[in-house]
Amino acid sequence: MTTKGSSADSTAVSKKVLARVATIGLSGSTNTILSDCFRQFGIQTVPLAADAIDRLHREKFDACALYLDDDAEPILEAARKSRSNWRMVVYGICKTAQEALRFSRFSVNAVLDRPVERQNALKVVRATHLLVVHEFRRYVRVPIVSEVRVKFDGSEIRGTSLEISAGGMSLRGGTQLSTGQSVSVAFELPRMAQVSIRGTVCWSRPSDGSFGVRFDATDEARFHVRQWIDDFIENS
Repeated sequence: MTTKGSSADSTAVSKKVLARVATIGLSGSTNTILSDCFRQFGIQTVPLAADAIDRLHREKFDACALYLDDDAEPILEAARKSRSNWRMVVYGICKTAQEALRFSRFSVNAVLDRPVERQNALKVVRATHLLVVHEFRRYVRVPIVSEVRVKFDGSEIRGTSLEISAGGMSLRGGTQLSTGQSVSVAFELPRMAQVSIRGTVCWSRPSDGSFGVRFDATDEARFHVRQWIDDFIENS
């Protein structure tokens, strides 16, 4: 006789693990929340502690989640320099966006508010899980949290990237720019020197200060971005 709930339990046990996420130095409650969120998409979490850097060199992970604090830099350095893990999706946990920008050279892909709450975590994981399970071709834009210098009309502002594609990027800045305005954007990506590309503001959202930039099709620098994206989405 089948007991109530046994079918669901069987499904959970037999569900194929599609990817692994290293949860590095997280508290028990945070680890539990993220484990539950990732499990819904067939993704396994693997808690790492003091041996995190060594394991990042020895093992392949599809993503990692860690606090963006003073201990994060050597861990991110190891991940981005690792042959097998440099493309891993990085989930940074911090209290403010400024904390995330400290690590912009490592191109954090998604930011979770600290303390981590289940509803917000599930929203972020749902929006990015296709990257983690290597369904890259279905994810046209790559989420990246990195500092961007935006130049326009002799002025310059510093913004934060949200997503990037071969044709443009979305970002958030302190100054609202107008649709159709000519700009140049300068930023770095993992394993790529800083690139500066001409572009045009193609949309603007005053409610949150975000806007999109379409890269100039005649600017050869955009091909470096295209190559980086091709490398990033290539399955290992």
